[in-house]
Parts: sequence; C-alpha cells; structure tokens
Amino acid sequence: MDQRKNLFQRMKQTIEYKKNNVKIKTTQETLNFDKVFSNGIIKLNNNTYSKSLRFSDVGYQLAKDEDKTRVFTLYCSLLNWFDPEINFQFSFINYKIEQEAYKDKSTIDTKNTRLKKLQDEYFNFVKTQREKGNNGIIRNKYITFTIKDPTYENAVRRLETITKNVRDRFKRLGVSTYSLNGIERLAVINNFINNNEENYFDVEKLSNDIFDKNLEKDYIAPKVIDFNIKNKNQFRLGKRIGTTMYFNITSSKLADRVLVDFLELQKELLISIHMRSMDQQKTISMMKRKSSDLDAIKIKEQQKAIQRGYDMDLMPTDLDPNRKDVTKLLENLQSEDERYFYITFTITVLDETQEELDNTIYQLKALAQNNNCEMLDFKNQQEKAFLSALPIGNNLNEIEYERGLNTTATAIFVPFTTQELYQEENDPVYYGLNALSNNLIQVSRKSLKTPNGLFLGTPGSGKSFSAKREMIDTFLTTQDDIIITDPEGEYGNFVRQLEGQEIIISLDSDKYINPLDINDEYGGDENSDPIRYKSDFVTNMMNIIVGTKYGLTGKEKSLTDKAVRIAYRPYLDSKGDPNSIPMLEDIYNIFLDFTDPEAKGLADALELYVKGSLNVFNNHTTIDIKNRLISFNIQHLGSNLKDLGMLVLQDHVWNRVTKNRHRNITTWYYMDEFHVLLADERTSGYSVDFWKRFRKYGGIPSGITQNVKDLLCSQKIETILENSDFIYLLNQAWGDRSVLQEKLNISDYQANYITNSEEGEGLIVFNGEILPFKDNFPKNNSLYPVMTTKPEEIAKYKKQNLLPNS
Repeated sequence: MDQRKNLFQRMKQTIEYKKNNVKIKTTQETLNFDKVFSNGIIKLNNNTYSKSLRFSDVGYQLAKDEDKTRVFTLYCSLLNWFDPEINFQFSFINYKIEQEAYKDKSTIDTKNTRLKKLQDEYFNFVKTQREKGNNGIIRNKYITFTIKDPTYENAVRRLETITKNVRDRFKRLGVSTYSLNGIERLAVINNFINNNEENYFDVEKLSNDIFDKNLEKDYIAPKVIDFNIKNKNQFRLGKRIGTTMYFNITSSKLADRVLVDFLELQKELLISIHMRSMDQQKTISMMKRKSSDLDAIKIKEQQKAIQRGYDMDLMPTDLDPNRKDVTKLLENLQSEDERYFYITFTITVLDETQEELDNTIYQLKALAQNNNCEMLDFKNQQEKAFLSALPIGNNLNEIEYERGLNTTATAIFVPFTTQELYQEENDPVYYGLNALSNNLIQVSRKSLKTPNGLFLGTPGSGKSFSAKREMIDTFLTTQDDIIITDPEGEYGNFVRQLEGQEIIISLDSDKYINPLDINDEYGGDENSDPIRYKSDFVTNMMNIIVGTKYGLTGKEKSLTDKAVRIAYRPYLDSKGDPNSIPMLEDIYNIFLDFTDPEAKGLADALELYVKGSLNVFNNHTTIDIKNRLISFNIQHLGSNLKDLGMLVLQDHVWNRVTKNRHRNITTWYYMDEFHVLLADERTSGYSVDFWKRFRKYGGIPSGITQNVKDLLCSQKIETILENSDFIYLLNQAWGDRSVLQEKLNISDYQANYITNSEEGEGLIVFNGEILPFKDNFPKNNSLYPVMTTKPEEIAKYKKQNLLPNS
C-alpha cells in the first residue's frame, strides 16, 4: 500500500530505509510547492508564483433584481480584468469548528453558584441560537492568482500590482479583501487537511522563522495521506476518507444559485474553480473556425439529403443550436464586453466514515442533476485532483476536465451568497441571528478601528434590552469594566442580578462624586497637561451652570481657566496627592477673589451649586468603586441637575478609562438618553470630543436613546456617526428612518427591517456592513426579568420575587 506518512513518523525508520536503498515517501513530498515566503507568496516551481486574498460576502441571492444586476455586472468586469498571463483560482472552504463552548471563555468564579447559574443560562441560549443556523461550519472564500516569472523579485512586484487591482475591483462590489501572509496561507491549508486531527497544530502561533529554516511543510503535512486505497476514486486523509470530483457542465443554461447550492451543504468541503482566460484575438479566430466548420457540416448534410432524396431541412438536432450558439458567442466577443475562459470546477469532500462519504457524494450528484449537469469522478487521478484543489493556484488536472465559457457564463458561478457577520477572535459578542440566513451574528467591537456605538430605537423596540445583552456577554466572557449612566433608574435590578454595584446619585444621597477629580493620566498621554484637559471640562460644566443660551463669553472662559489653574496648584505642589484635589467651592472662592465683574457673575451662578440646594457636587468623592460592573443611577437628581450630572459622570468615567488604560483593561461605557448631551450646544462640544478620544485609550462608548429625532437634529451628529463603526438600529419612526437612510446609506429594501419591526428586530451596521437581525431572547430564565423594561412585566416579576433586593 502506497501510504505516505508524516516525516516525523518516518524518522525512526530512516536508517533501515537507507540500508535497503529505499526512497522515503513522506506527506511533505505530496504538498506540491517549493517554498512559502513570509509575505504570502508561494513558489510553486522554478518560475511560478502565487498570492492569495480572502474576500468577504455581500448580499446577492436575496437582493433586489437591480442590485443583483449591478453585482453581476461588476463581477463580470472583475473576471475580464485577468489577462492570459494570470491564472486564477477561486476557493470556497467549508470546515467544521469545534463548537467553542462559552464556558471555555468564562471569567466567572465557578464557586459563585448564583453567577454560575446565570452563565449557564446565557451560554445555553447562545448555543441554541448557534444551532439554528450554520455556524458549526465556517465558510471562507479566497482568490489565488498565479504568474510565471524568471525571478522572485520581479514576481513580487507583479503580484503586488495584481493584488492592488483585484482589491480595487472587489471594493467596487462592496467586498472587503485581506491579503494573506505566509503563516496565514499555511493556516488555510492546515485547517482543511488537518482539522480536528490528532496531529493538528495551530500554525498561526508560529513565527516567520519557519520560512528561513524551510520548515513550513513539516507543520502542515497530514499524518497520513493515502491515494492507493481500494476505491481508486477516493483517498484517506488522516482519520477521514475523501474524494475530489469534477462538475461536468452539460447544461446550456445555469442558474446563479449553482455554487450556493453546493456551499450550503452542511459538510466539510473545498470547492475549487480554476480559471484562465484566452487571448481575445485567438478566441475570435477559434470561433470563426468553429463557425466555418459548422457551416461546412451543414452544407455537407444538405448535399447528403439531396442525394438520398429527403428534405434538406432535416438536419441533426444539435447542429442548428450549436451554430446559433457559436454565432452569438462570436458576436458578443466582437461587440460586447465578453472574453473566453477555460474553467475547471472541482469539489473535495471529507467524511469520517465510508457511509457518510457515500451519502455526501449522493447529495452532490443530486444537486448537479438538478442543474442538468453531472458530478463525475477523477478516475485514478485523485492525487492530482486533490492537490489542484488546494488554494495554492496550481492546476495539475488534465485539459479534458476544462470547460470553455464566455464571461457571462463563467460569472454564473457568482461567489456571493448572503452577507454574514461572524468573528471568533478578540472577544466577540452575540448580537442576534442574521434575518436572511438564520446564522449567528457574532462580532468584536474591539476589532473595529472606531468601536464607538449607538443603540437607536423607538420606545419598546428593545434598545435597552439589546444593550444589556451586550453587557451580559462582555461581563461573562471578559475581565473588562462596564459602566452605565442610568438617567431613568432602569438598570438597578440588572446590575444587582450580576452582583454589580449600583450607585445612586441624588440630592438626598450620601454618595458623592467630586467633578474636579483628576489623576496623572487624566490628559491621556504622559506628556499631556492634565490641568489643561480639566480646565476644558470645567469650562463646559460652567456653561451649564451659567445657563445662558450660548454659554460662556471669551472673557468668562479665560477667567474660568485661570481659576482652575490656581485651584490645582496645591495638587501640583504635592506631586499628585489625592487629598489636595480641589472642590467646586475652591473655584467659587477664587472667582470671588478676582476683581473682574465677570468673575462676580460666575461666582453668583456657581453659588447655588456650592452653598445652595444643588450642592451635591461640592463634595470630595466618597464612592469606592472596586466592582467591574457599575451603574450610576441619577433618576432622582432632579431636572436642574440631570444635564450637569450626565456631564460629571462622563468626566468621572474618563478618569477611570485613563487609569484602566495602563492596566490593559477595556472600559465599556453606556450612556442612556445620550441625546441629552448632544441637544445642548453648551455640552455637545465636550461630549463629541470625549466620544472621539475615548476609544484611543481603551474605551468603548455606547450611546442609547429613543429620542432619535433629537439626536439627529444635533449639529454634532455627523461627527458622532463618523466616529461610530457600530450602530444597532431597531424600529424607527418614519421621519427618523428617512434621515438614517441618508446618513448611513441604507437602501429602501434594508429600511424595511426597521419599519414597524417587532421587538428585537432591526439592522446592525458594523464597519460599514449592514445586516438585518432578529434576537428573540427567552423569558424562562433568571436574566429576562432584570432585562425587560416593560412596566407590566416588572410588576409581575416583582410580585413573584424574581427581582434582586435593592
């Protein structure tokens, strides 16, 4: 049996083989490339090199007809760009992942039985949601292009130029691309041929040193690969048995779902479509010869009919259709934007048992027959077929397996199905199910360049509920800090259920926050002046306190800045002693010491907040926050202090963010009724600046509001939207919806998902990609009672003692 084993397995046999002059066969030898470079280029042989891109999906199959036409036309343009000197290969890989149990991600102390119960309930919910879709199968898409060049250096330059052009054309389709480096190309091959095998090694953990030492094949070579098993149309790969088959295109007209039908199989498989274009003039000459040949055949048949005495119109049934096809193709090649391609379409499948493989082959053949085509075996050519299928851009198959097609016919294998949002890295969070595919939406805001986010929706649409679900996921799977500004007292039960800390700030509370709190990192950078940043905050605070429509005058701002710097002198002289941090009363007294009449006016305005009934913020900080989950309840702060309270809390959170940054802790900050901070010109400037710099220091801010109209009316909303790569849209009022469509480039079709939508349904905007979602959270658990904001449900759960004690 010609069974090839891994090099490491053979080392013990090396001496004996040498004695007998037997050549050692290894699985490394089976991998048909010479070298992988750290930049992602693979040298296939002496003068052939390839490069790979991974590309994303776009919503195509369920798109409107005009959108499908646009995508199809642009995809044809992409295909036509490739000239005869560039061979290219599309690879579509489905591979199973071990369902990474959320318990493996848990950060909860398992000894805490209460939190352990909540954790189990939530993780089981996500598991159930995952099982509703296809997320047990990871689907990745790649394009690999191959060129011939006598030197590596020149090949690098040419491949980089090709990469840029291909990425630009994908971008026109709304498709994002990623250029794979050497480690990542090895990982793609490794994940398919060694997935779930005992010898699987995560090559992405390796450094680029392996390329210098030429060890790349050693890390990805399968333990066993055998192409000489009893059934010559199959092979064994480790524990699995597989086959590579080719899709024989016999139908004259195919639907654009052909590729999708194969991809939607819940199987580990690799679909490979090798393509090469033919020189346009050579193609036209070839078609002219075919047309002449068919005309000659027709004349010969007519002469034969006359000689034999039957109707000369009685031609072979396939002759006229073939002549029409060739004539039409020739016209398109000469007058339309059409080219001619040779394609080889193969599918490689792997299963654990022969029975499973036989069932998979049956499914493949049935799908092919549904399209009036055939799925056929590579007889005695499994090794060539399998190696050609790997995404390295090397087609070893015989030309008899190629099919010639024009651009439009080639593009029918459109590689786009339904856009998905699914990530495994960087602490991803569950956000619902894709309303189109039913697959899990799981993404990481940490992976975004600008992770700032908004939760927008009408009352009762589920915006607060959705934000709480994000908090739960983050709380259970990370060590991040989570802070909430709660203007309406809606988060107390939720926070207590997770054993967080609710801090009630009110006129009658004994919990105080000093708005002048500061630390050495307050400015953000070591070289920044924290007092300058604090002065900016106090100026914004005085804008609210003074209460004029346009805020402080230029003179008043100068006096405020001067007063702040005087107030912090003891703190600076003590080299940052927290006991030397001033209070509002110190600012007030300094204003009184100034002789300027404007200073007297500032002192008069501040007096109410220092000596009057609104003096809640004229105290040293008394709260000791050690909990990861904090909610500041300012429901009873009073209407005169609500705006100021939200601004003070924003600054207080900034203090924590700057400290957490040096501890490598991410701080999530949720601001309910966020529109309040933007509605007033006196506070919007500071809030926008806060929004922009928060992310730079390990913070992830989120604004939550049902008053979408007020938010959109703010002059600062453009800046907020430009600095928010995550937006969670639930049901919207008609007027708000039209504005959001314009600002976020939402189509009418997509807008249907935020029009009269049910609770927990809407659109998620993630890094510019827009996807409809649905999120039906179960009620039969310990979390729902503290997540709902419906008064009737809260009353019911309170009566049933299902809410935590205050």
